[in-house]
This record gives sequence, structure tokens and C-alpha cells, in this order.
Amino acid sequence: MAPAGVEVVHVGSACRDVVPEDPRGWRLGGGVTYASLTTARLGLRTAAIVGVDDEARTASELDLLREAGVDLELVPLSEGPIYHNRETPKGRVQSSVQTGVPLPIPAIPESWLAAPGWSVVPVAGEVTDDWAAVIPDDAHLAVAWQGFLRELAPGLQVTRRAPEASAILRRADLVGVSHHDVDPETPLAALYALLHPGADLLVTQGSTGGLLVRVGPDGPTLTLRYLPTATDGETDPTGAGDTFLAALQSSVLRPTVVGRRRARRYPDLRFAAAAGSLVVEGPGLDGVPDRGAVLLRLARERIRRAVLPTEVSQVGALEPRRG
Repeated sequence: MAPAGVEVVHVGSACRDVVPEDPRGWRLGGGVTYASLTTARLGLRTAAIVGVDDEARTASELDLLREAGVDLELVPLSEGPIYHNRETPKGRVQSSVQTGVPLPIPAIPESWLAAPGWSVVPVAGEVTDDWAAVIPDDAHLAVAWQGFLRELAPGLQVTRRAPEASAILRRADLVGVSHHDVDPETPLAALYALLHPGADLLVTQGSTGGLLVRVGPDGPTLTLRYLPTATDGETDPTGAGDTFLAALQSSVLRPTVVGRRRARRYPDLRFAAAAGSLVVEGPGLDGVPDRGAVLLRLARERIRRAVLPTEVSQVGALEPRRG
């Protein structure tokens, strides 16, 4: 039986992505919307603190979250982030239309503060280090790092911001980042040095899989390379990393979500990869899968997928160990 209280609280601002096919001219996105919808559809009791500007506040996509059971706390913003994404043969080109403002800390229900899981999923660096003091010391904290790694200026293409130390990163137990958001020559040691011993660093690389590094006092104690899960056709890559990270945290917070009796609270890469492969098959939040779909994809891919020990030193080097 699922626990009665809130299991995970997600924090971040919603963004509006410019899309000509929507009558509004935009579609609601942002890591907090994908992450909260993912954990709710996987069956976890979910709450979300979501920054919204006036237009985002009335977005129909928020009803998807409510229908899935997400308890929403909408925090008014004078300006929310807006992006224009263009897919090219060499990958996504992202431009900032509007950068948004920092996310204020609202009054948070006591029941939410008791949640065993928290997730910080910024889309434009809006979650400041002040939030680190809000998150309970004993909660499992996941952080979507890519939302802190963007240099934004209205009307200009988004560029990389170099990783730097922060209170939120140092507090995090699970940190996810895409290889697109960090220079591929970046030493992994430069990333995990910013995390505390015992934390897990996830580096995703889309169609080629990725890495999970368990950080110890003197460096990695474990490095695993996971292979990708095949999709049935990519429609929209938006939200893939946030869905992956949310599913990965779900496997820690409630191990039985992966479909078997499992008491070990350890990130299940296969389960998360299955969730990530499904979200890209639909437009926007419509692609976020439920637990049944993830388990079906997991069963289909069980034979061909693998998680392998590996030795790598850079973000862009994901080949498995030879010999």
C-alpha cells in the first residue's frame, strides 16, 4: 500500500516554449512540470511548488498535473521564462525570449516539509541557494543541474554557464545533467567534486545512454554506463532528462515502483531509461508515461539493455571498459 503522505515535492518555474502549432503560440513546459507529472503518473504522492506568470497560471497543461493527483502551489511571478527551441541535424538550438525572475519561497505546508523526497528542477536558474535551507536534512534531494547551467539574455541564443559550487548542489543526493549542457572535455572530477560523498551524479547522453557515478570521499566508488532504451519514434525531446531523473528518484523513494519486491533504495537506471524513451514519443507533457507503460517498455527491452561497469574521466567519454 502506498504511503498516505506526500512522497516527493518538486520545485521550479514553469516555462512557455514557443510553438507555432499551438493556438496560444506556446506550450507549457519546464522541468518542474515534467518531473511532477512523471512521479504522479508513476504512483507517488506528489506535490509541486511552481512559479507561473499570468499566462502560465491559466495553462491547460496544469490540469494534466491536477488530474494525475499533483498537489499544486502556484507562486505568482512578474515574469516567467520563455524559450524558442529549434531542432537541427546537429541538435537543439535554444534561444531565450524572456529570462524570468527568481522563484520566491512561499509558505509551505507542514505535511510537504515531511516528504521523504524533494526535487529541485529549475529551467532558468530561478531556484536560489536560499531554498537549500528549506529542504529537510533527512530528505532525498534530486537536482536537475542543467537548469543552472544556462546563460540567458532576451533575444539571444542560450549558451553554457560553467558549473560552480552552490549550497543546493552540495546538499543534493542525486544530480542529473545532460552532456549537451557541459563542455564534453570537462573532467568528471570537476563535476563530482561539487557534490557530497555518497551522492550520485547522472550524466545523460541521449541516444547513446549515459553514466551514473557514485561519489566517495576520495573520488568515485562506482561508475556505471547504461545503454539507451529504444523509442518507437521521437516526436518531441523536451522533458526527456527531467522525466528520466524523476523516474530515477522514484525508484529510490519507492523501490517497488520498478515492478518487483525490492527493498534496496538504489537508482534503477533501466526503469528510468524506459520512462525517458517514452516521453519523447508525444508532444510536450502529453508524452509523460504512466507506470504501466514504463513497465511494458521495461519488459520489452529487458533482454537487450545493459548496465555496465566503466572507466571514464570526461563528460563526453562514455565508452564501456574494454577487456
